[in-house]
Parts: sequence; C-alpha cells; structure tokens
Amino acid sequence: MEIPVRLLLAVALVLPLAAAAQEDYALLGAGVRTRPDYDGSASRTVDLIPVVRYYGKPWFARSTQGMLEGGARYEFSRALQAGVQIAYEAGRDAVVGLPEVDWGASIGFHVEADGKIGPAPINGLLRYPRHLDSDRGAQLDLRSTLGVYGEGRTQAGVFVQATWASTKSMQSFYGIDDSGLLFTSIGVLGSHGLTPKWDLVGSIEARRLSSDAMRSPIVERRTATYASVGAAYRF
Repeated sequence: MEIPVRLLLAVALVLPLAAAAQEDYALLGAGVRTRPDYDGSASRTVDLIPVVRYYGKPWFARSTQGMLEGGARYEFSRALQAGVQIAYEAGRDAVVGLPEVDWGASIGFHVEADGKIGPAPINGLLRYPRHLDSDRGAQLDLRSTLGVYGEGRTQAGVFVQATWASTKSMQSFYGIDDSGLLFTSIGVLGSHGLTPKWDLVGSIEARRLSSDAMRSPIVERRTATYASVGAAYRF
C-alpha cells in the first residue's frame, strides 16, 4: 500500500450523498482508495485519503465533488450557490519518455445548484480549476449527482461527470497538443450511519478516456475503475 504524506490531501470520493450538501453537519475522517497510477495506466495503487465535508458562511471544505477543495462561496438561495476554490491536483511519475508531473494545486470558481426530480434530490456543478503552474493549464468539470435511496441512516446516489482539458493541460500530462473532452465517468456513492456520530462511506466510479486522450503514448487502457471506503466523524 502506498501512503505518501501528500495523498492525505488527495481527492476523496467516499462521502455521503452530495445532493444533501446543504444539511447542517460536518464530516472529518479517512479512508482507502484503489485506483490506476493515472488515468490510462494499466498499473494500480492504493492510497490513504481524507474524508472532509464542511459548509460554513462563507467558508467551505469538501471532497464530496470528486476532488479535495476549499474556499469561499455565496448562497444566492438554498437552490443556487457560487464561489471560488483552491484544490489539490494529482501528478504522475515519469513514463514512456514523458517527464514526471508534480502534484500541485489549482484555483478557480464554481456554480452549483440543488433541486429535486420528484422526491429525489439532484445536484449540479459547473467547476473551472486553473493550475497554479501556468504550464499545467486548466480544466472544466460538469458533474451531477442524483439521490436514489434514502431510508433511515442509509443514503445512496449516482453521479456522472464530464471533464474537458485545455491544450496545456493535455500537453503537460499526456504529451499531446490538443484540447477538448478528457474523460467521462459514472459512479455510485453512499453512506451508512454506524452510530449517531460515525458514518461508513464508500464509492465506485468508472472513467473512460476520450478519443483524443487515447492518442497519448502513455495510455495503456481506456477505462479505469476507482473504489473507496472509509469512516468519518460527524460534528
């Protein structure tokens, strides 16, 4: 098991239903995740990851939306929020003649909306992160989470995401001079209250690289699976 200290700041996909994000509670915990070394790699690794969820006014910190991020946001209403965030950005080792990509951080903005489809809560997110290293470029995320089960102390949801990358982002990570769709993903996440203060959380996600990304010399597989499980203390 690889447990670098920096991965304590890694993306965590193991939190309760994102569509319930406006409820008044906070979570702090840790989990483990299995993933490819990078999207496109045939090798896998296991990380120790954080479980974080906090919504204040105006500050927030979370890993509920596919990356570890925090910042400030303004609530126009319970259905619409917008803000700015700084987020952890993963790197990769040197591979197939391409240099190592260091981990780092991005800064950007997001717009988020909450609603319902019948009795089911739904959350939509538009997020723009630009890497602090200008050579790493920028990306754009569209993500939606739909609640599909909520009974007693158990919640579950499904999510979909599409991520686009700038030319610099594609070049620095995959070694190709192009821009556009990077990957699409679909997953399931959920939580179960073990006690009034402790939650068991987990997720499974499948990602598929775009045809443009498949032209990279470092891509060995088009699809990748992420799976996480963890525990968090509820405040």
